[in-house]
Amino acid sequence: MMDPILLLGASGTIGRATCSALLARGHRVVCPVRHGAPALPSGAVRRVADLTVPQSVRADAIGGERFAAVISCLASRSGTPSEAWAVDHRATVDTVSAAREAGAGHVVLLSAICVQRPHLAFQHAKLAAEAAVIASGLSYSIVRPTAFFKSLSGQIDRLRAGKPFLVFGDGTRTACKPISDRDLAAFLAECMTDPARRNKILPVGGPGPAITPRAQGDMLFRLMGRAPRFRQVPPALLRGIATGLTLAGAMSRRARDKAELARIGHYYATQSMLVWDADAQRFDAEATPEFGADRLEEHYARLIRSGESVDLGDHAVFGARPDRTRV
Repeated sequence: MMDPILLLGASGTIGRATCSALLARGHRVVCPVRHGAPALPSGAVRRVADLTVPQSVRADAIGGERFAAVISCLASRSGTPSEAWAVDHRATVDTVSAAREAGAGHVVLLSAICVQRPHLAFQHAKLAAEAAVIASGLSYSIVRPTAFFKSLSGQIDRLRAGKPFLVFGDGTRTACKPISDRDLAAFLAECMTDPARRNKILPVGGPGPAITPRAQGDMLFRLMGRAPRFRQVPPALLRGIATGLTLAGAMSRRARDKAELARIGHYYATQSMLVWDADAQRFDAEATPEFGADRLEEHYARLIRSGESVDLGDHAVFGARPDRTRV
């Protein structure tokens, strides 16, 4: 068995896939999870811990064991400021620090490509975590994926019910190169052994070409054998909602959190999940690296055949949070 790895966020979508990828490569994988978390892949070592409490990190997650590396797939569920700074930053940094004390020499951090142009609390929290990892003295691989298949699948039930596909504007303003859980997990696992991925920030998408929301809708209608039907929503609607809730937030934390969710929705309605070319001031699909073989169309076809639903929970803004899932 290869050197033990501490895997954070193993009970979530990407975390479970990463756990399976590491186990398949012969690693001992230790997974601290919250009480009541779903079962882990067979062979993983489950430890119940609260990663937002440093004492629990050391006593329950680390538990006196030595580790070769830590992989963090942690992400806040909602992206609201308090949760983002508690999970995307503080829990991540505290656990990486504890893993370093336990002998870890390398950290793989799952970040998000949207931090290239930060406007939101969770993006600033992730950037702060990236900076802490870089300054930790450990070797690192910071992975910034584009869009997840799951997060682009939230409207399938709408279409099954005969409703139109919702797009912001005309649905062509933004684009992404979506990557499957399996392919992203393989990329993360290979960061353990590929020296070319050490001490680098690594944007990554799935097989191209880049696809717009409008094209995603066309693809779903074609797979369902139906004529395309779209309903256009102006992105300014979300900006207006955010402004109103921000004013109400002076008296209510709940309103402040809802305002941030509206800002998140507006961000994803107007920003592509591709590499940003700062010199040219544009998103560059050609410069966005591709990895893996799984394609979004195959994923959609499988969901349609199986009748499976996709619940995005807090992230269900027309499926508009492409580089974040509950992990």
